[in-house]
Amino acid sequence: MIIIGQKAPDFTLHTSDKEVKITLSELQGKNVLLLFFPQAFTGVCTKELCSVRDNIAQYNNANAEVLGISVDSPFTLAKYKEEQGLNFTLLSDFNKEVSTAYDAIYDNFIGWMKGVSKRAAFVIDKEGTVKYAEVLESAGDLPNFEAINATLVS
Repeated sequence: MIIIGQKAPDFTLHTSDKEVKITLSELQGKNVLLLFFPQAFTGVCTKELCSVRDNIAQYNNANAEVLGISVDSPFTLAKYKEEQGLNFTLLSDFNKEVSTAYDAIYDNFIGWMKGVSKRAAFVIDKEGTVKYAEVLESAGDLPNFEAINATLVS
């Protein structure tokens, strides 16, 4: 379980561009908003990520790098990013290592899918410390963006 005040677990994941990798520790000096989501092309995930897309200036003003993470393949995420016009990075946790490290993974999702990311949000500060952590059990719920935004501007 990730707790506020701890060092964020480092990771390296492929982006939806397939050949590009992002390593969390290389983003030190910026705030980072990690948004784990269950699956591309689903209703609640699209609502959540399009809301972030539409409010990206707010995150840019907070010097925050937004990273969306799911267990979808880079190919799926590339198509999803293009279709939704998402203006932030999507990362493929296809091997489920990062979702597991952040305790944001379902053992069973909708009864039969194993190893799908839970909807979760983490704010990592410029030094790599967790400042906000929210892991939702219900995929139908959205993170508390008011609390996230308050954390980013504090």
